[in-house]
Amino acid sequence: MEQPMRSGRRKLKIHSWLKQFCVESFRPKQPGLHFASCIIPSLKMFAGMMGRRAAPVMAQRMQGLQGAPQEVQARSVATLKTLSLRMRSIKNMQKITKAMKMVATAKFKKDQARMEGGLPFATPVMKLFQRLPTEEKSGPITYVAVTSDKGLCGGVNSQVSKQVRNGIADEEAKGNACKIMVIGGKGVSGMKRLYGDRFSSTFEEVSKMPFNFATASIMAERLAVSKPTRAKIVSNNFKSMVAYDTVAAHTLTVDEAHTMDKSEWTKAMDVYSFEPSIYEVWEDLHEFYYGCSIYAAFLQSATVETAQRMSAMENASKNAGEMYGKVELQFNRARQAKITTELCEIISGASAV
Repeated sequence: MEQPMRSGRRKLKIHSWLKQFCVESFRPKQPGLHFASCIIPSLKMFAGMMGRRAAPVMAQRMQGLQGAPQEVQARSVATLKTLSLRMRSIKNMQKITKAMKMVATAKFKKDQARMEGGLPFATPVMKLFQRLPTEEKSGPITYVAVTSDKGLCGGVNSQVSKQVRNGIADEEAKGNACKIMVIGGKGVSGMKRLYGDRFSSTFEEVSKMPFNFATASIMAERLAVSKPTRAKIVSNNFKSMVAYDTVAAHTLTVDEAHTMDKSEWTKAMDVYSFEPSIYEVWEDLHEFYYGCSIYAAFLQSATVETAQRMSAMENASKNAGEMYGKVELQFNRARQAKITTELCEIISGASAV
């Protein structure tokens, strides 16, 4: 008789403890709501069910207290810590991408203003030489690839490298020798492994200082000294904030002008008056044409680069936010599972006493 009374007293003590726990935990903030009166009968039923289901698990835990640490609990803690560190790193990444987008936005306005001010200077000379007739010829060709020194701007640099590689493959299939003049570090790193032996000149870290016509003149002089038979400038043409074209513009060389039909050449040039004569200033004018072509191509490529970096950083920030939401959901699920496990342990331990 004494044994059933003891067990009855223990059950009453457990139920009173659970009642006090529920009253303190679910105490309503607004007066007049009696939450505990609704939840305690169902809690007694829940305690009985959980006690019956969790008894074998609790017995295994009790047997392993003197052995190794509890595997489930340690795994849960490690998972929460890992997810917390991952959430922090994703948040830091999102801050960096947002800051880079703001920097690219401020730089884009400067590059666009520089492009709008520089293109009217270079366009008339380019239009003058576009009046001269061009025809497809075979022979050695020089590709001038205009890229940037920094990445994280979408496929701007890879498109230029791809077009140069495709052009070289086509020309070498026809038996023509190819040379490459690269402007920008990304173009050098993108083509050095396969086409490093074809490099004639490279210009890296050009964007550290604002690009001007003096810098373009140095590159044009290097191109004129190499005396190319044919030349193409591969660059990105700015169309809008989200659109651009990668083009390989044919550039008239001195050799092509010398082999041109004199009547055609005279017909194109007689529209303009030159002082001194066109024959005296032709060499200097041609080098000036090289400089204007490179200058215009770089201005447009720099504007495309900053515009695409803005778009890339905006997409990266958006993706980081989505990734943070998914990891946060995993963290909340793991935390709730840990809390549920602890509650099961408390209830099963109380019912086992």
